[in-house]
Amino acid sequence: MNRPRLRLLAGLLAVLAPAAQAQTARTGTVAKRYAELCANCHGDKLQGAQAPSMLDDSWLVGGDDASIEKSIRTGFPDKGMPAWGNAIPDKEIRAMVIYIREQRELSRRGQLQFNKPADSVTTRSQLHDFQVSTWVGGLKEPFSLAFLKPDLAVVTEKRGHAFLVEKGKLAARPLLGLPVVDTASQAGLFDVLPHPDHARNGWVYFAFSDPRKDAEGKPVSLTRIIRGRIKDGAVVDQETVYQARPEHYLKSGGVHFGGRLAFDRDGFLYFTIGDRGQGPHAQDITRPNGKVHRIHDDGRVPADNPFAKNPEACATIWSYGHRNPQGLAFQPGTGDLFDLEHGPRGGDEVNLVRKGLNYGWPVISYGMNYDGTTLTELTVKEGMEQPLAYWVPSIAPCGANFYAGDLFPKWRDHLFVATLAAQELRRLEVSGGKVVAQEILFKDLGRIRHIVAGPDGALYALLPERVARLAPPSAPGT
Repeated sequence: MNRPRLRLLAGLLAVLAPAAQAQTARTGTVAKRYAELCANCHGDKLQGAQAPSMLDDSWLVGGDDASIEKSIRTGFPDKGMPAWGNAIPDKEIRAMVIYIREQRELSRRGQLQFNKPADSVTTRSQLHDFQVSTWVGGLKEPFSLAFLKPDLAVVTEKRGHAFLVEKGKLAARPLLGLPVVDTASQAGLFDVLPHPDHARNGWVYFAFSDPRKDAEGKPVSLTRIIRGRIKDGAVVDQETVYQARPEHYLKSGGVHFGGRLAFDRDGFLYFTIGDRGQGPHAQDITRPNGKVHRIHDDGRVPADNPFAKNPEACATIWSYGHRNPQGLAFQPGTGDLFDLEHGPRGGDEVNLVRKGLNYGWPVISYGMNYDGTTLTELTVKEGMEQPLAYWVPSIAPCGANFYAGDLFPKWRDHLFVATLAAQELRRLEVSGGKVVAQEILFKDLGRIRHIVAGPDGALYALLPERVARLAPPSAPGT
């Protein structure tokens, strides 16, 4: 090849290189895009190099999401920062902002020390000292715990078993008579909850993924709610209080079943069904998935449900636009209902759940796709509710309860949240419909599926193979 042709090729490559880089930026994940476009100046871990660190939350022009998006899009040419609006599509700039937030929080957490309490060792928190001790061991993936009497409880395992716990001792065999449960992937036996008048009527409610066959004979499942009475080690007198229509069941196993239960002070039963991995279904009121539901204790549809008079809607729906509500709790004083739900990568939420409202999934979200690409550009849209708080990166909030006991008086009315991915027990102070403070009580004891307040005033945390009890150091009992 002669020299003029070499010069021509070099010139052509010089012209094509920026376009190739831009194409890579459009198709790569956000981490790859950051490495290609930003790391040379801001450091490979956002720690700073030629340009300032992005880990200290100190910004030249505003640190809110909109300001950061504008900075990426238009740059600061006078300070040497290019405008990346032509290289990164607008919809992907949102993913870049989430990535910056995610990496900053991961860096911050890496510099902090959290409690990892051993059994019966006093641990300090902001408001109370406490001890964590094993209450019941020998379990496998416990999902929920319900006290029927001060010395009698039921604990469910995701794999489809439920056990009685009497005077702190786990029964030798599981309860008999429960229906067959789909346990593949995120499916399983979920929440257990006694009727508010259990002492008189004996009803206990169970949520689980119900396996069926579709019209083609393929296995499908969806969250179902039953109630029964526990007698002689078995669940008897069973009744189905909620079961979706056959056409609404989806492929068995899979993700996002919800499965939480809560009674309000008027005796209505609320329960959650996740979107089952079908995001658009959460916006469709003719489908049950991606919703919080409300029924009478026997399964009847309340006449004042928001869509009860719509012949095409699922009449049990109370609210919609939810991804995977894994926590459901009523605040004792106000009677307000809160749900904790998983976002995608980032965007886990605390929501104040109101009648007939739309909580936005998947149209609005503070998270991105798991592969680092943009899920949606929108975090706000008219007619869709904002979360009270959200987490980036994800903590995977799960079971939650407000504390109403006497052992920890400064914790009264605070919301306790179990988390899976973060392996944290969090305490949230909720006032005036807002989350005003948060504290991580402990971390790294394993994935925490639920946190339950016992009749003795202690808190009970469901860890991977045991139930742990949180009590003041001076509190009697174990």
